[in-house]
Amino acid sequence: MIKFIKKFRSEEEGAVTVDWVVLTAAVVGLGVAGVATVSNGVDALATKIETGVTAGSGGTGGVGLPDAE
Repeated sequence: MIKFIKKFRSEEEGAVTVDWVVLTAAVVGLGVAGVATVSNGVDALATKIETGVTAGSGGTGGVGLPDAE
């Protein structure tokens, strides 16, 4: 058992795996932070675009379609 523990402590292949896991977690965390930062602005812009498209379409909901009579 002691031989196994000494061999386990001297192995470094697992350390590379831990490095990749930490690096991947950091990239995912930065991605989530970026999305959270811009989500409010994107929602506001989408609402402005929706309002402009609806107002410009004559109230039919379609872009450039004439009102049904």
